[in-house]
Amino acid sequence: MAILEILKFPDARLRKKGVAIKKVTPELQTLAADMLETMYSFRGIGLAAAQVDKQVRLIVLDTRPRENGRYKPEQMTELEAAAVQPLIIFNPVIVKKEGKTTYDEGCLSVPTYFETVERFNWIEFSGLNLQGAPFTLQTDGLLAICIQHEIDHLDGKLFIDRLSPVKSMRLKSKIKKFGYPDPSHPDSEEELDAESEREEHRL
Repeated sequence: MAILEILKFPDARLRKKGVAIKKVTPELQTLAADMLETMYSFRGIGLAAAQVDKQVRLIVLDTRPRENGRYKPEQMTELEAAAVQPLIIFNPVIVKKEGKTTYDEGCLSVPTYFETVERFNWIEFSGLNLQGAPFTLQTDGLLAICIQHEIDHLDGKLFIDRLSPVKSMRLKSKIKKFGYPDPSHPDSEEELDAESEREEHRL
């Protein structure tokens, strides 16, 4: 397995759309394993192939609560807890969606920034697993949010595109002008604690 480079906005390659696969090959299985290792190494909870410059429709996720994280096991919904994770999904498609929820989203491709985004609260999706077998799953909570976020990546869309036009333009301009703050050098101990709490929620 290998740690892959994660593209960061405003890299134009993040806007490329993923292509559906016809068959899960050994090469794609290796890519999925590398993506999982990359996601864990950066303490993310989701990663799309587009973020590592691969134009295939593949996402990997693991939203289970982690030791010392702010997301606790008792906060998981029944549907979340029932899902076997990590999830590796080729050709993910949302087939049903219900309700609305908001979440303070972050992204490995937009590091150090978090914004409130509206998503569907409950979804049913289909896809292919690591062995190439089709499956369908219903879920809600953080897992549903993460799946929606990662599928956006496969369509060339970032979470900052879902903000209001004014807020989105302001944030994009700020990033293009100043780049990203160095999370290893916060201005205060309080900022370090806040960053530690939030970092495991980068999708």
